[in-house]
Amino acid sequence: MAISVAGVGSGLDVNGIITQLMGLERQPLLQLDRKEAEFQAQLSAFGALKGSLSSFQTTVRGLSSLSKFQTHKATSADTTIYTANASSSAVAGSYAIEVVKLAQAHKINTAAQTSQTTAIGSGGGTTTLTFDFGTISGGTLSNGVYTGASFTLNSNKSSKTVTVNNTSTLQGIRDAVNAANIGVTAAIINDGGATPYRLVLTSNDTGAANSLRIAVSGDAAISGLLAYNPAGTQNPTQLVAAQDAQIKVDGLTVNKSSNTITDVVQGVTLNLLKQSASGVTTSLSVARDTDAVKSSINAFVKAYNDLNKTVQDLTAYNAATKQGSILQGDSGALAVIRQVRTTLNNTVKFINGNYSLLSQIGVSFQKDGTLSVDAAKLQAAIDANFNDIAGLFAALGKPTDNQITYVSATDKTAPGNYTVTVSQLATQGNAKGSVAPNLTITAGGNDSLGVTVDGVAATVTLAPATYGSYAALAAEVQAKLNGASALSAAGIAVTVTVEAGTNKLIITSNRYGSPSTVTGFTGNAIADLLGTPTSTAGVDVAGTINGVAATGSGQNLTGATGNATEGLKLQVIGGATGSRGTVNYSQGYAYQLDKLADNLLASSGPVASRTDGINRSIKDISTQRETLNRRLAEVEKRLRAQFTALDKVVSQLKSTSDFLTKQLSRLPNVTG
Repeated sequence: MAISVAGVGSGLDVNGIITQLMGLERQPLLQLDRKEAEFQAQLSAFGALKGSLSSFQTTVRGLSSLSKFQTHKATSADTTIYTANASSSAVAGSYAIEVVKLAQAHKINTAAQTSQTTAIGSGGGTTTLTFDFGTISGGTLSNGVYTGASFTLNSNKSSKTVTVNNTSTLQGIRDAVNAANIGVTAAIINDGGATPYRLVLTSNDTGAANSLRIAVSGDAAISGLLAYNPAGTQNPTQLVAAQDAQIKVDGLTVNKSSNTITDVVQGVTLNLLKQSASGVTTSLSVARDTDAVKSSINAFVKAYNDLNKTVQDLTAYNAATKQGSILQGDSGALAVIRQVRTTLNNTVKFINGNYSLLSQIGVSFQKDGTLSVDAAKLQAAIDANFNDIAGLFAALGKPTDNQITYVSATDKTAPGNYTVTVSQLATQGNAKGSVAPNLTITAGGNDSLGVTVDGVAATVTLAPATYGSYAALAAEVQAKLNGASALSAAGIAVTVTVEAGTNKLIITSNRYGSPSTVTGFTGNAIADLLGTPTSTAGVDVAGTINGVAATGSGQNLTGATGNATEGLKLQVIGGATGSRGTVNYSQGYAYQLDKLADNLLASSGPVASRTDGINRSIKDISTQRETLNRRLAEVEKRLRAQFTALDKVVSQLKSTSDFLTKQLSRLPNVTG
C-alpha cells in the first residue's frame, strides 16, 4: 500500500501562496492610492480654478483704470497735412486747422576744406567748443550771415561743451561732436567743388529758441573755422534758419517749437507733416470712442462668464449619469463664485453719477447664472450719461473744487463723501536778491555762482557778456543752473525771474513743500547778481479731510491713518484757505472685484486654504503608506518564515513516507 500527500512537501508553491496572501494584505494600500489620486485630481481642479480667477482679475484690473472709459478718437480730414491722436483728457469737438509753417532746426556749415583728413589745428593741446542755444532776433540776413542781430539764450537749455584735439581733422571734429551727445549733430558734406568738404552742424531740436551759438577756446585755426555768434563773428554760415511751427486753430494763430504739438487742443497730439495751401483749413474731429467703452464692458462680462463656467464645470452634478464633478459641493470653489456674484449684485456706494447698478447700463444676470449685455440699453446709457459709466467700474474721486485734484487712494480708503479744508497752501523755496544785478559778466571776475537747491549743491560758470536786459541775464542764470549735472541728475530745476519794479533776481525751486529750498550761495558772482540774497523755504500744504488733520507733503494732502479717508491723496493746486468743498470717493465694480480676487488668491484665501488642506491630506496618505509598507514587509517576512518551516516539515514527512513505502514493499505478501 502506497502513502502519498499530493501537492505538499517540497512541491509547495510557497511564493505563489505568499503573493496571493500579500495581495489581500495590500488592499488598504490600493485604497490609499485611489484616495491620493482623487486628491491629486482636486489639486489640478483648484489649479484650473486659480488660473481662471487670475485671468478674471487681469481683465477687471484693466477696467479699474479711468482711462479705459475716457478714450477719445481724433480724426484728421487730410492725413497728408497732419495726423492726430487723442488721450483720455480730450474733449469732444471739431476744429479747423491750417498749417502755416513747419518747425525747422537751425543748420550752419563751415567754410570749404580741401580734405576731411588733414589736420586743421596748428599745435598740441586741446580746444573747447561751447555750444549755446537761443533765439536770433532783429537785424538782416544776407548769404547766410546776420548783420545787427541779437542772440537771447534759451533759459531751458544749458551750455554744452565738446573737447577736440588741436590737430583735429574735419572728421575728428565731426566724431567728437556726435560722441558728446549734446543735442547737435555733425556731418560732412561733399559739394563736388575744388574744396569740397564742409562740416554741417544741426540742432537736434526744432524751433526758433534752439538756434546755435558756438564759442571756441583754444587753437586759432579751429576758432576760425567754427566760432559762430549770430550777434557777432560768424565763421560758419547759416543754411537753414531755426523756425517755430505755426498753425491756425479756428483762426487763432499758435506758434510752437516742434511739429509734434500736444498742448493746443486739449488732450490731442497733432503731428504736422506739411504746409497747408494758403488759407485752406483741414478739419479735426474729436469724439468719444464709444466702441472702446463697449468693448471693455463686453470683455468684463466675458471674463465673468468664463470664471463662472470654470466653477460650474468643476462643481456640477450630472443627474443623468449620476456623476459628480471633481469639486462637487466643495465649499472653497463655491465660495469664489458666490462672493463674486454678491459683489456684482451690490450697489456701488457713494457714486456721484446716474448709474450705481450694472443693470442700469444693460448688464444683468440670466437664469443660468451668466451675465449678458443688452446692447441697445448700453448704447442708450452711453448716449445719455457717458461720463458716469467710468464710476461703475473704477475707483473714482471727485472734488467739488476745481483747484483740488484727486490723485489716488489705497485699500484702506473707504467710499464716502468727505469735507476738505485748507489751512495753508504749499509754497516753493526761493532766494531773492537785495539789489538789481550787474548786467556785465566778466570771465574770472563775476562769472562763478554756487547754490544749493533742495539740498543739492551745484556750481556754474556764466557766459561772459554784457547782457542786453535783466531778463536775458536771468535766462542765462536759469539755463546754467538747470544744466548743472548735480541738479539735473537729482531731477531738480529752478526758475529765475526778474522782480517788477526793482529788477532783483529771484531764484525759485520748481519743487513745492518743506524740502524746497534755495540756499548756500558761493562764488564770485554773488554780489553782482544778488547782493545779499534772502532765502525763504517752501512749506507743505496743510488742512483736514473728513474733519481730521491730513498729512501734507508738497501740494498733496493725504487722509489720516485710522480714519475712513486713510490713504486718500488730493493735490491742492491753488485757491484760498478755508473750506474747499467736498471730495466724493467711490469704488466701482472692477476695482472691488480686483481687490476681492486679491483676497481669494491670497495665502489665507479659500483657494489656498483648500489647496493647503488637500496637500496635508496627501502628506498624511504618504505617511500612512510608509507605515503600511513597513507592516506589510513584516507580514511578508513572517509568512515566508512560516511557509518555509511548513515546507521543511512537509519535506521531512515526504521522506519518511518514501522510506516506509520502500520498507513495506519488501515485506512478503500475506494472503488470507
